Parts: sequence; C-alpha cells; structure tokens
Amino acid sequence: MNNWLIRNARVVNEGSTVQADVLVRNGFIEHVAVEGIGQARGAQEVDAKGRHLLPGAIDDQVHFREPGLTHKEDIAHGSAAAVAGGITTFMEMPNTVPQTLTQELLEQKYAMGAASSVANYSFYMGASNTNVDEVLRTDPRNVCGLKAFLGSSTGNMLVDNPETLERLFSEAHLILAIHAEDEPIIRRNMAEAVAKYGDNIPMEQHPLIRSAEACWRSSSNAVALAKQHGTRLHVLHISTAKELELFTPGPLEGKRITAEACVHHLWFSDADYAAMGAFIKWNPAVKSATDRAAIRQAVKDGRIDVVATDHAPHTLEEKAQPYTQCPSGGPLVQHALPAMLELMHQGVFTVEEVAEKMCHAPARLFQVKDRGFIREGQYADMVLVDLDAPWTVDKKNLLYKCGWSPFEGQTFRSRVLRTWVNGNLAYADGQVDRSIRGMRALFDR
Repeated sequence: MNNWLIRNARVVNEGSTVQADVLVRNGFIEHVAVEGIGQARGAQEVDAKGRHLLPGAIDDQVHFREPGLTHKEDIAHGSAAAVAGGITTFMEMPNTVPQTLTQELLEQKYAMGAASSVANYSFYMGASNTNVDEVLRTDPRNVCGLKAFLGSSTGNMLVDNPETLERLFSEAHLILAIHAEDEPIIRRNMAEAVAKYGDNIPMEQHPLIRSAEACWRSSSNAVALAKQHGTRLHVLHISTAKELELFTPGPLEGKRITAEACVHHLWFSDADYAAMGAFIKWNPAVKSATDRAAIRQAVKDGRIDVVATDHAPHTLEEKAQPYTQCPSGGPLVQHALPAMLELMHQGVFTVEEVAEKMCHAPARLFQVKDRGFIREGQYADMVLVDLDAPWTVDKKNLLYKCGWSPFEGQTFRSRVLRTWVNGNLAYADGQVDRSIRGMRALFDR
C-alpha cells in the first residue's frame, strides 16, 4: 500500500514548519492541508501529532562498494541503512571494482540498484586521464553527474593530466563533482611522516599529512579552472576554513560553483583522534575545531550549499591496520540526519536549515526531478522524526554491513520513526522493509 494520510504532522518544508495533514496516493503527494483533511478512502492513517515530517534526505555522496568491494558494503545494506536514517535518495561514487569508467559499466551499476536498493538511486560517471570521450557521452537526464578525483585515489582514477583537466572543465555538460587534494603535497608530507615514524604513524598526523595546504592548492586550482571555462563545478567534502574563501555566500540559485560539507567535518575535530583513531580517518581529514566552526557557519550563510555523508565503509580488520595500510572512510548514512538534528538541539542549526541542506538544496543543485520537497505532485519521499525520543547507537541497532559506526555510544535525542520511499513505507519502528525497491532518480536538465 502506498496510499497514506498523515495527520497532524509538523511539516518542515521550504523554510517553515506548519502543522498539516499530508495525503499520499499512488506514491505521490496529493494534498498538503493546514486546515486538515477529512476522510480519505483507501488510505492508511498515521497520527503524527507532536512529530516532524521532513522530505526524505538526498545524499549526493556515498560509496556502497558494489561491485567488487562488497565485503565492506553493498547496495542492499547501504540503502537499508540509508532509509533507516531518513535518506531516501543517494548518489553513488565510481571508485568500485571495476571502476565506473564506461557507459556499459555505469548501466550495470544501475541494474544493480534496480535489483537491490530500498532507496532511490543514481550513480556518477567516473573520469580518468584516458576516458574523456566516454565521459562526455553521459546522459544528463538520467545520471546525477561526473566525478573526478583530483587527489589521491586508487587505480587509474587520479585525474592529473593537464590536457585531460582542460577538456573536462571546458566540455563537461553536467555537474562535475570533484575530490580536491593536491597529490604532490600529500606525497611529500607522507614521506616525511614515514621517515619519522615508519608504518606506525600516529593517527593525529593524518590532518598534517593530508593538510589544509593540500586541500587549498587543489580546490583553488579547480575553482580557477571552472571560472575560466564556465564549468558547473561541485567541490565535495570541504574540510578547511581557508577553502571557504572560494565560495559565494547566499542562495544556491544562479551559482556555477558550489560546495558540500560532510557530517563528520561538522561533528568531529582533530581533538577526537586520540580517542577515535582510525574510526575518524577520512579523506580529506577531519581538521581543527576552528575549521569545524567555520564550516558550520558556512552551512548557515550559504557558502556550503549541501550537507552529505561520504559514507565509505571499511571492515574492522582493515581499520585495525597501521596508518600506512589503514584505509580512509567510515559508515554514516544511518546516523547523518540524527547527528544534524543533534546539532540543531545544540543550537548550531535550525530544523528548517537541516531540511534545506539535506533535502531541498541537493534537489535543486542536481535538478532532481520531483523529489526533495513536501509538495503536491512530487514523489512521497518523506521521513517522520520525533525530536525528543533519545536513543543510543550500539552494535545491536547498526544496519551497516561493516558492523561498526564512529557514533557508537553516542546518544541522539532525535529518532527516525518512519521513512517513505515513493509512498512505500520502507522503514518503521526499527525495521526496514527490504522488499521495497527504490527508483532511478531522473533530472530536469
């Protein structure tokens, strides 16, 4: 059944919160009524009194590790964890095995999504130094964007050939999303750390190896190229205060250059390495509390346009390795929205700002068709949350295939109660309906 009447909800949408009833029929939002709705034949009713109804979050950066790395994560587990965390649409990255560097491999990933994803899905087309012609064949109507690693990556996905970069930036016909860290600076810093510590580099060195200088050098070069060519550039996971100088505050509309912040850069700081170690080892690195404060402010003033996860799991065994072998990344999709709502309780953001940066802005930035808002005529992607129902993260309530979370032991005050995907109840009362299948996201381009 995907006909629902949600009564008495505090609907958080487009900058305001109002009490309203929401009627869903055949997977779409049919009516939003502040005056209430009478009887709705054939619709299952939910009394949401005292609870908040948000649009389903849209996560523009996840790594669900399929194909080829499914010992860490897969689409089935990752999408289930996402809907349990109120994320109803994800955009997944191309650094799988094989890497998504041809149109044929890209469509194979869409087939995997159709077969196993509880959430709606899109997949980036990956760029390398040698596949620009293939990249330019990407259909902007049914693919979220192009992805280029301008910093350390695996295999042949590091894009550092000047001619390739010129072509990508001058000919890209849809959003070019980039990982920006300067490879020569990182290699120099790593060589110095290995000379001093060997393989057992203290984790506290991570933000010094993958330094603020490396981030600034790469992102500033990319922004300069984008301005030169008019590229529609999206800079992922900003981690430093310095980089924020590159972006314009204010509304998203009209921007050609946009930026993303990730939950871990909004939550953790380098003071947490002593206790958390490898569990907060990400690329780009978690940096200082000053950087964190600046990124939080940039979310509020619009220099940062969207908030995402960079969900990138590894196994506990992999994370237990010495620094030089320990991979970067961690699982986040199940806990991103609760963490952002926790920051709301701390006075960092408002609930309307959380909805703006996790739901509305990703929809507008990527021109996602009929998603990201609680609007009549849009797909019923929605999440019902109780802002005062404390719960604690532990291994028993994790849905990640890797079996761990950097938030273990954290008590969140806000709880996701229900998540609808295309009007289907995908998550309720702690259980994911794994028979639900999301849809391929489309784009108004």
